Amino acid sequence: MRIEVLFPEYCSLFGDLFNVKYLQDCLPEAERIDVSLRDEPELKGEGLVYLGPMSERTQERVIKKLMPYRDRIRELIDSGTAFLLTGNAMEVLGSYIQCEDGSRIEGLGLLPVYAKRKMMRRHNSVFLGDWNGGEVTGFKSQFTMAWPMEGAKGLFTVKKGVGLNKKCPYEGLRVNNLFATYLQGPILPLNPCFAKSLLEAMGAPGVKLAFEEEAVEAYRARTADFHAKVR
Repeated sequence: MRIEVLFPEYCSLFGDLFNVKYLQDCLPEAERIDVSLRDEPELKGEGLVYLGPMSERTQERVIKKLMPYRDRIRELIDSGTAFLLTGNAMEVLGSYIQCEDGSRIEGLGLLPVYAKRKMMRRHNSVFLGDWNGGEVTGFKSQFTMAWPMEGAKGLFTVKKGVGLNKKCPYEGLRVNNLFATYLQGPILPLNPCFAKSLLEAMGAPGVKLAFEEEAVEAYRARTADFHAKVR
């Protein structure tokens, strides 16, 4: 089992690497491979490929870095390799990012979504959604909203909060075993139901979560609080 973490020195703005640390606690035998932006990704397709949130300037560098690997990434997605993209990482694999001056930053074109960026309007919110018979909570802080394109499949159904955009009924995208969400921070230890689904996609079904009892207790308290306080 391998966990390949792309560009962790730049792509972990909100402590998202704790998602990887939690997976390592759940799978102590897993090999973690950190790929620097100066190095070449391995993309062997075993276990998980992870990319976290980054600055807007870094987005352009990451797109340029990954563009030569576009066909390989497409092959891995099509074959069912697990991917987790958090924060604005999904935009890297999307169609394009439209800037305020009307210019476009072309993405890898692997996900049916495009984004509109407004650097003077940061969106901050909390989120509550449905996932696979359970619920997911999380936090969003972003300069973009995204619009799904033909064939897009949402990840979480919105119960409270904002989806890909303010009118979209779902948050995030799913393609096979690729999970992409604007939610950021340590979403896996906060959402044990989603963490178990990701582990199953990685080829580790039935694995007991690290600190599972404590995680579930905290999750129940948090979802109850979100139901009471989030509009």
